[in-house]
Amino acid sequence: MAQFGLMMGGKPIDEHVALSKEAEALGFGTVWLGEGRLTGSVIPHMTAVLRETSTIKVGSGILPYRTRNVGILAGTFKTFDEFAPGRSIMGLGPWWEPLATRLGLPNTKPLTAMREVITVSKELLAGRTVTFHGEFVDVTDIRFDSPHDDFGRTYDVPIYIGAVRFGMVALSGEIADGVLLDFLLPPSYTVEAWEAIRKGAAKSGRSLEGFGVPQLIACSVDDDDPQKAIDECKYFLTQYVAQQSHITEFSGADPELIAAVKAKVGWPATSAQIKDAMSLLSNEFVQSVCACGSTSDAVDKIDEFVEAGVTEAVLTPQSPGLGGLDTIRRIGKHSATAGV
Repeated sequence: MAQFGLMMGGKPIDEHVALSKEAEALGFGTVWLGEGRLTGSVIPHMTAVLRETSTIKVGSGILPYRTRNVGILAGTFKTFDEFAPGRSIMGLGPWWEPLATRLGLPNTKPLTAMREVITVSKELLAGRTVTFHGEFVDVTDIRFDSPHDDFGRTYDVPIYIGAVRFGMVALSGEIADGVLLDFLLPPSYTVEAWEAIRKGAAKSGRSLEGFGVPQLIACSVDDDDPQKAIDECKYFLTQYVAQQSHITEFSGADPELIAAVKAKVGWPATSAQIKDAMSLLSNEFVQSVCACGSTSDAVDKIDEFVEAGVTEAVLTPQSPGLGGLDTIRRIGKHSATAGV
């Protein structure tokens, strides 16, 4: 049976802690915190949530994989596992363009770079001394060197890849512990993603038992005014149609719609531009990729994702401020249990 997760981002630390406590009380499996744009570091947020909760897992969803030296990256999750054993998940993904190039880290050869970062991170977390000379990762004779690491202490940190295109999804099936699928994609995409996961697993000859397939699901519910909830997701989707081509190509959006939205929304986008372009998106398109409207509308859409193979439905509330609390409460309590 699938479970619920919660994706958070762009809020103050105290709001993330409050949402995480609510998710834990509702029986959710994981909270995910992302670092996708220049909104700041997610590490202090993850630290606070791990400190203020006791059972729920906390994953990075995602950390851009080339923004940190691999030793510091793995060492960060080593530290998480030391004070919250078995509760952190390292979620890695490419930075999106044009931001990556503007910051001097063009997203070239992402499959090669991801393979190298994961290979070395896994070795370090397994308590081994590592020498690896690759195109993106080049280390010689390194290991964790805290006093308690002298005898090869290991750290229970699963590594997930945040993936959209199927080459990266297949790499997840080959070398990672799970794949974090993105939002604003229809359940039919999830079915295709599973085909890529199996292809990757076959390449390495591994079993997929225990392999995680959480998927972010943009959501908003309002039983008194379902259109208000749809519009909250519509605003979010409009910005992504304008800026995130790697998601839009799988969303089912018509090319003419994409062009029309891009003509109205620049980068960085202003709220006025997004609101102006929102009218171009139909409710039908929004509800094909988001769980929004009434609570029953949202739960029915989540069920579609679970039937497609999602192991954790990661709710991504679009209501402003702590309004997301109402969304996760309504969806969580609408189900018979915290599982979907």
